[in-house]
Amino acid sequence: MPLKVGIIGGSGLDNPELLENRGEKSVTTPFGKPSDVLITGNIKGVDCVLLARHGRTHSVQPTDVNYRANIWALKEEGCDIIIVTTACGSLRENVHPGDMVLIDDFIDRTTKRKQTFYDGTSDSHVGVCHPPMNEPFCPKLRNALVSSISALGYPYHEKGTMVTIEGPRFSTRAESRLWRQWDADVINMSTVPEVVLAKEAGVLYASIALVTDYDSWRDDHEAVHVELAIKTFKENAEKACKVLLHVIPQIAAMKWDDEIQASRQTAKMSVMGNH
Repeated sequence: MPLKVGIIGGSGLDNPELLENRGEKSVTTPFGKPSDVLITGNIKGVDCVLLARHGRTHSVQPTDVNYRANIWALKEEGCDIIIVTTACGSLRENVHPGDMVLIDDFIDRTTKRKQTFYDGTSDSHVGVCHPPMNEPFCPKLRNALVSSISALGYPYHEKGTMVTIEGPRFSTRAESRLWRQWDADVINMSTVPEVVLAKEAGVLYASIALVTDYDSWRDDHEAVHVELAIKTFKENAEKACKVLLHVIPQIAAMKWDDEIQASRQTAKMSVMGNH
C-alpha cells in the first residue's frame, strides 16, 4: 500500500491550498465529529489528508478540540503517519520567535481532556490502555523533518520539551517561570492529548512547534498576547508549508514498514486483556 500522510494544521497553518487535487470529505467517528472536514489531496504525488485542529475559522478552543475524533478520522482514512504543526511560546533564551522545535518530550498540565479511546464509550475499544510515553514522538519522522528544515536553511532545534497547558488563557509570569524551572523549552495548548491518542491508535506522530513569542517569563520582552502571537503566525505558516512540501516526498521515498508494524504492535500490547 502506498503511504498516506495525515497533516494536522495548528494555529496559522490550516491552509487547504497546500494540497493539489483537493477534495473535501465530511466524516463522523465513534468519538464524534472531527474539528472540520477532511481535506484530501496530494503533495507531489503523495496522498495526504489535512485537518484544521481548531477548525478552518479557528472557532474551536483548545479544550474543546475533539482530539479523539481528529486522530481516529485520520487513522480511518489510512494515515499511518501524522505530522502536525503547533504554535508555541519559548521558555528559553536561545529559542527565538520564528524558530522551529522538533519536540521529543512533553509535560502535561491539562485538566479537562479525554486522553484515551478506551473509556467505555466505544464498543470497538474495550479494556484499559496504558500506552508507553518514554518516546512519544517518532524519532525517524523527527529526523526526516530535521533534514528538510536544515536543507531549507530555517533556524531549528532538534529536541525540546513541550509543556501543554489547558488554556485558553496564557500563563501567568509565575507559571511561566515555573515551567522554566521544570526544564521545559516551549509551551502550547494542544500537544496533549493529541500525541497520546496517536500512540494509542498505533500511528507514527511528529510535531513541528512554531515559536511565536517568549510567553511571559521575560521582563525585557512584551508578555504574550493575541496580537503579538498573530504577528508571527503568517511567517511561521509559510515556512511550515515549505517544510511539508519538501519533507513529504522524502518521507514517501523511505521504508516505514518496520516502524508502522512496531507502532501498531505497541498499541495492541498496551491494552489490558489483549495479551
